[in-house]
Amino acid sequence: MAGRAWSSLFDYKTEKYIDTKNKRIGVLHRLFQLCIIGYIIGWVFVIKKGYQEIDDVIQSSVITKVKGASVTNTSESGVFVWGPEDYVIPPQGEDVLFIVTSFLETPNQKLGYCAESPKVHDAHCRVDEDCKKGEMVVAGNGVMSGRCLRKNKNFTGSCEIFGWCPAERKFRPQKPLLATAENFTIYIKNFIQFPKFSFSKSNILETTDISYLKSCRYNEKRYPYCPIFRLGNITRRAGYNFQDMASLGGAISIAIQWDCDLDKATSHCNPVYHFSRLDATVSKKSIAAGFNFRRARYFKNAAGESYRSLYKVYGIRFHVLVYGKAGKFSIVPTVINIASGLALIGAETFFCDFVLLHFTKKKKSYREQKFKVSKSLVCRISTMITAGMDAHNTEEHVV
Repeated sequence: MAGRAWSSLFDYKTEKYIDTKNKRIGVLHRLFQLCIIGYIIGWVFVIKKGYQEIDDVIQSSVITKVKGASVTNTSESGVFVWGPEDYVIPPQGEDVLFIVTSFLETPNQKLGYCAESPKVHDAHCRVDEDCKKGEMVVAGNGVMSGRCLRKNKNFTGSCEIFGWCPAERKFRPQKPLLATAENFTIYIKNFIQFPKFSFSKSNILETTDISYLKSCRYNEKRYPYCPIFRLGNITRRAGYNFQDMASLGGAISIAIQWDCDLDKATSHCNPVYHFSRLDATVSKKSIAAGFNFRRARYFKNAAGESYRSLYKVYGIRFHVLVYGKAGKFSIVPTVINIASGLALIGAETFFCDFVLLHFTKKKKSYREQKFKVSKSLVCRISTMITAGMDAHNTEEHVV
């Protein structure tokens, strides 16, 4: 008995297949097979490229440079020519940069005593006691001197402050002062690398023609490798008018997408640019509308006295983002996805069997045929147990 049990460990038992003449189940069976095969071939291998190993860790470097000039003529500073060194903040060529499109100037400020701006609520006063000497004015421009400056006794005045005088004027610009800013250009130099495959590339056309970058402008079809973008075209591609954005400012995202199939030639790995406005959900009437901050230019007069001109600058903030992935053929994901497909086909057979066993008119007959092998196996095991017991009884009798 022990020898027979040991030898049975090396027996191979195949499954029993029954050919059922049920057209509905047959159609269901083929439909499931077609769907699974279509999913494996169409979605997994063709669309998702399941035969490739993926590297989505992209290493990137971005360098920017802005060119263009604009002339302004204001009552405060007269005629002034704005170059990139004036309207680009910061000027180092980073992947986040701010371009000034409009400004409010408070010229020739000097350290001294003056009235706080009447639009600063915490500086309103009626008597000197309302202005506590030495305390900073909240959201103001200096430190209170302890005096309340008012035109007459019947109206609220403003506290006197020590700071840069006269205090900043507060109002919103009605139109962009750098009106020609939409013709400025941004040069975006991008280098990327996928370390898993030791693959690197740039968004600039590999050419020895030095005039190429001086004359080209980015175009998806004609110049996909020209890294120079006109500001007006960037806002238009984001779905907005440049002049509307330039008055109060805003934020624009320039996303560079790299999806590279390394089973093809390197020329098929191209950058794709996406432009979108990041502050699009903020209404123009909202207190959070636009983008602005303050900066100053300092100088001294002939007598050596320090002065400054304060600018509240409005403009567009550009964020350059880089993302992507690369794929290359590998036997491991190919085998895994094929095995997953075969497992799905096995699950489909199980589902059709379940329908036959429980939802067809001849389910009883099919069940008897399906599990015939199982019943024979039970009888065989029972016979082996009986034979073993008889042999044991015989041995006891002999003894």
